[in-house]
Amino acid sequence: MLKIVSVAVFVGMQTCIKAAGTVPAGQIVFFRSFFAIFPIIAFLAFRGKLGTAFTTKRPFNHIARGVVGVCAMGLGFFALTRLPLPEAITLNYAQPLLVVVFSSIFLGEAIRVYRWSAVAVGLVGVLIISWPELTLLSSDEALDDQEVLGVVAALVAAAISAVAMLLVRNLVQSERTATIVLWFSVTASIMSLLSLPFGWQALTPLQAALLVAAGFCGGLGQILMTAAYRHAEASVVAPFEYTSMILGVVVGYLVFGDVATLNMLVGGLIVVAAGIFIIWRERQLGLERTRTRKASLPEG
Repeated sequence: MLKIVSVAVFVGMQTCIKAAGTVPAGQIVFFRSFFAIFPIIAFLAFRGKLGTAFTTKRPFNHIARGVVGVCAMGLGFFALTRLPLPEAITLNYAQPLLVVVFSSIFLGEAIRVYRWSAVAVGLVGVLIISWPELTLLSSDEALDDQEVLGVVAALVAAAISAVAMLLVRNLVQSERTATIVLWFSVTASIMSLLSLPFGWQALTPLQAALLVAAGFCGGLGQILMTAAYRHAEASVVAPFEYTSMILGVVVGYLVFGDVATLNMLVGGLIVVAAGIFIIWRERQLGLERTRTRKASLPEG
């Protein structure tokens, strides 16, 4: 339930960002990161852990994760302002598939044929979703060009986000979740200010309110997601991430009049199936490793 609520809150965040219109990506990153700090700090203060939340022996690792994460976030928000909500959400599902690929390339993890097959199938699904927009590369229509840029930005954001996940994997071995989240929010807030010279725009009161709400939703969603993984195994919780596809279709239609295309639905289902298969396979391998360890322990 915590995971489903967190997904709904994150879809709410994306809805607020899209409803704010074509605001510069760096400006959106600032609002999303800075105002996310407040609910996180309130939560940590409530639990009595605020005093040590920033304590770390690996500041440069946190900054590296922040730099990569900000790039992914900025591109993702750019895509969100140029694509229908369901497509923008679903293209982000390429991220867990790319984590598998990058884990093999950069970390030397042994990836077996089952997971490689799932990644290949999942990327075919991503191609099906993207194809209608990518075939518009030869079009002269400005709106179509913006959609093409949105698809490219979404896919690059997914790739960079996959790299960020590898950095997080490394950090969680020695750092607390609260420390990682706070360092990222602060780093992202500071970095996004560097985009000021590239043209922030004056916001209407409604736009400002929507972006502030997006920031609070981001912080609240992070808290709920962390709590979800505390109460159940990742392999149990992770598949519920895909409920965002259903919510994205519903909210996109009701709020923005976006009608999900056949390509998006078919491709989305293929990507979801591939992602769930990878999660299931990880769980099976984890159970096998646990049984092997227990069998190797001396009796008595």
